[in-house]
Amino acid sequence: MNLLRHKRALGAAVVVIAIAGAAVAMNARTGSVPSVTTADVTRGDFVDYIQIRGEIRPAKSIVLAAPLQAGGELQIVKLVKNGSAVKKGDLLVEFDATQLQQRLLERQSELKTAEGEIQQVTSQQAINAEQQQTDVMKAKYDVERAKLDLGKRDLVSRIEYESAKLSLADAEQRLKEVEAKALSAKAGAEAELTGKRRKRDKAKFDVERTQASIDALHLTAPADGTINILENPRSGGPFGGGGVEFREGDRAWAGASILELPDLSSIHLEARLDESDRGRLKVGQAATVKIEAVPGKDFTARVDLISVLARVDFSSGWPPVRNFDLGLILDEKDTRIRPGMTATARIAADRLPNVTLVPAEAIFQKDGHPIVYRLNGSKFDEQQIEIVRRGREQAAVSAGVNPGDKLAARRPEPELIRRKG
Repeated sequence: MNLLRHKRALGAAVVVIAIAGAAVAMNARTGSVPSVTTADVTRGDFVDYIQIRGEIRPAKSIVLAAPLQAGGELQIVKLVKNGSAVKKGDLLVEFDATQLQQRLLERQSELKTAEGEIQQVTSQQAINAEQQQTDVMKAKYDVERAKLDLGKRDLVSRIEYESAKLSLADAEQRLKEVEAKALSAKAGAEAELTGKRRKRDKAKFDVERTQASIDALHLTAPADGTINILENPRSGGPFGGGGVEFREGDRAWAGASILELPDLSSIHLEARLDESDRGRLKVGQAATVKIEAVPGKDFTARVDLISVLARVDFSSGWPPVRNFDLGLILDEKDTRIRPGMTATARIAADRLPNVTLVPAEAIFQKDGHPIVYRLNGSKFDEQQIEIVRRGREQAAVSAGVNPGDKLAARRPEPELIRRKG
């Protein structure tokens, strides 16, 4: 009985040892290292992409600004919502007109006073003209009567005749004086009336100009379109970055751009290009654009502008960086696209056909040489490689690894690296 138990125990131990040996052998064959992420070496075309973030802008747009003739700062009391679809003639922005309306009332009062003065002068001139006409007619009558008395020469004495001649001369002189006075009074009246009319015209001009300034405080849509509210520079930081769009209640200086009506028939992506990438791109290169607000769709585009001169960008901090303006034009339209949307462009700056490709995250540096950690069984072999061309995402390699190799995506722990020799 004891012998039977001993045989059974011995058999169970053999089975356990066999299972353990099989597990060890399987683990040695698979060489799995679950704690280290690996990346595959592949073969294909090496493409070095330049990735740039930018903003969607229309090729052209109608910008509406705070009126210049109003002068000073203007407060926005009404503002259409960003992204609203509007028709020609719709009210888009209204500025506070309280001060101008008060000024209009004052100038309308001045105009009314000037018109009253003209009416008063005109009435007085009519009275004066009638009196002067009466005086001239009386003087003429006196002349004609003196002439009749002078015609009685044969019927009167010489003394009476000479007296009649003097009376005629006096009457004629009196007529000349009355007529001269009438002409002078008429000229003076016309000059006074001209002055009053000029005063009236100036008051009328001031009223019309003030009314035009009030009308200019209402910005209406010059055409159909979709509204894009522009950024208020005063809402940003000291270097002009991080601003928000204009809102009701904001103050704007005369001439400040408030909003725009973009022409969406041609859509551009405006971005900044680093100095190091300036010489790697050229006009006409193809690009792929992803717009964050339009998920699930890639847009094809092409480079249509690379500025010649660099621009200093103070928004990125100090010291400021120097970069170039880059413009891409999208080849297709989408009703979901709106100006101001953020987008990312991928542009192929370099290409090598049919080469061995190693992911960039699997390449490390040691003693000034590029190395990789290639999975071999349960550990990694440290392997030096030769790089033909290196990009941001991958590198073209001529020696050291082969397609199908698995490489550590991060540097393994020392105990996982197989020592040479």
